Amino acid sequence: MSPDIAVRPANEATWDDLQTVLGPRGEGARCQCRWFQTPASRWRGTTREERAAALRRDTHCGEPGAGTTSGLVAYLDGEPAGWCAVEPRSAYARLRTARVPWSGRDEDRDDDGVWAVVCFVTRAGYRRRGISAALAAAAVDHARSRGARAVEGYPMVVEPGYTDSWGELYVGVASVFAAAGFREVSRPTARRAVMRVDL
Repeated sequence: MSPDIAVRPANEATWDDLQTVLGPRGEGARCQCRWFQTPASRWRGTTREERAAALRRDTHCGEPGAGTTSGLVAYLDGEPAGWCAVEPRSAYARLRTARVPWSGRDEDRDDDGVWAVVCFVTRAGYRRRGISAALAAAAVDHARSRGARAVEGYPMVVEPGYTDSWGELYVGVASVFAAAGFREVSRPTARRAVMRVDL
């Protein structure tokens, strides 16, 4: 991790800092990192404001004494620059029914000891500066410190020079997870991997 990048649990960051990362428009602003937590049957019925309120509740931003939080905020030279969602895998309703996490594996879907990293957002103007790599590495340490026995991610497998044209890399890329110590445990599709660190 670059000495200029610091990563904090979201409850030790301010709500304004997190919203600065998510931005005033675009997918991060619209989603408010609620896609994986919200069942498909309810997604279209929620507003951006409702999603933001749920994110604020789960992150406990500005509450350093909170016992839980749902992600991490990265700072570059003191400026809020990135976010990743990481918490027990069971917190993500869509993972229960998605094919990617379970293809070829038989695991307890309600095991709170397995955590998941499901989303990355890097603030415009801060991309390609190591933010996602710092967040992935910090996610492992964060989960370990909260008692996790494993951490998973479900990144895209991309070739060098790939350009993300529609935002599919919000789940991260395999090379970033590998650099943080994750190993591939399955390849449900040609371009999607399940990667894991056992702690």
